Amino acid sequence: MSTGYHVAVVGATGAVGQEMLQVLQKRRFPVRELTLLASARSKGKRMQYGEEAIEVQELRADSFKGVEVALFSAGGSRSKEFAPAAVKAGAVVIDNSSAYRMDPQVPLVVPEINPEAVRQHKGIIANPNCSTIAMVVPLNPLHKAFRVERVHATTYQAASGAGAAAMEELREGTRAQLEGRPFEPKVLPYSYAFNLFPHNSGLDADGYCEEETKMVRETAKIMGDVNLRVNATCVRVPVLRAHSEALSIQFSQDVSPEEAYQVLREAPGVEIFENRAENRWATPLDASGKDPVLVGRIRRDKSQANTLDLWLVSDQLLKGAALNAVQIAELL
Repeated sequence: MSTGYHVAVVGATGAVGQEMLQVLQKRRFPVRELTLLASARSKGKRMQYGEEAIEVQELRADSFKGVEVALFSAGGSRSKEFAPAAVKAGAVVIDNSSAYRMDPQVPLVVPEINPEAVRQHKGIIANPNCSTIAMVVPLNPLHKAFRVERVHATTYQAASGAGAAAMEELREGTRAQLEGRPFEPKVLPYSYAFNLFPHNSGLDADGYCEEETKMVRETAKIMGDVNLRVNATCVRVPVLRAHSEALSIQFSQDVSPEEAYQVLREAPGVEIFENRAENRWATPLDASGKDPVLVGRIRRDKSQANTLDLWLVSDQLLKGAALNAVQIAELL
């Protein structure tokens, strides 16, 4: 760590924080010094980074002396409380929470789509919602090629989206179900094992949950098109890691599946993953641990003109969170 940048990871012991450390190493981000920050209960824990075991420090307002890049993944309230202190200390904050995403002064960045937006930062750059990222990575190149008028997304979201505690609750609940033991969920509002339910974020007056609203609002900001109509239905499914989405995409013109495949084969961050002869499409297990958004099953929607449907799967902890954040740091 002799050359490079002083990087801080806020929320280092969480699911995304741990993934950020692995991504920094895998992509050989130039780290000169690494500061790991978390809540008081994690203070003193040691985490491995390469050959070093680094002690976790308690997150405080004065934790950012000398830090140049601060990767935040500790929740919105923590970001609002501590990100200004990091900026004041001279760091650029890349925030994985929803705290600053819709702030007009804060760029919301997916490097494959709007990398130029990082130049507009005033100390904070927002990382989009994981479901939004997975959708816009293939949607944007199709929009540029054929102009998308409307998209409806149905998401099938893994426990990883609710953090390490939710992943452990799924493991424990599944074990209890198989053994015939009672199990009381504490992280999620419903029993997760062998079950699914509408996304557990809060509902608005129109009956849309916060996760669905995020996808609508963030897509317009990232893709720079307020006229693009977006709707979403978000569902939690008993999968440990990697979100899946079914997209119905309406274009301004007729677009064949072959034309869409041709565009997406060349699109950054996208991998076509399918075997039609064997009825084989991407699953969460296929996407877990992989950087690209896996796309396939592109077909005409026979119920509506100028519309294609497709299937995608994306690792929520990687492209949906840690990888996207580190890619933004690389742009800096």
